Amino acid sequence: MTDKRHVAKVNIVGEEYTIRSDATPEHTKAVAAYLDREIRKVLGANSLMETHKAAILAAMSITDELFRERTTTRLVEDELRGLNNDVRRLLPPGKRVEEAATGD
Repeated sequence: MTDKRHVAKVNIVGEEYTIRSDATPEHTKAVAAYLDREIRKVLGANSLMETHKAAILAAMSITDELFRERTTTRLVEDELRGLNNDVRRLLPPGKRVEEAATGD
């Protein structure tokens, strides 16, 4: 992260917020737009729901996405480690030791 703080004005479900963060304004606006879409999706399914309750349900949905992505990432990392081990076994013995010593 950088020490420079950026400021971005964003709109989430009709409310304007000024966000100060290390992230670029473009990133902050993209995050806010995603959150806005998720809250509106929840509100679209139940137009009588209060906005703060829709925000909580949207946060649950986004957190579920995050957890699923983390699980997928772990599975891919495990698969890559397995493939790496398979490839190392195919290398000549001297090369295996050299690669293992460098941590690659």
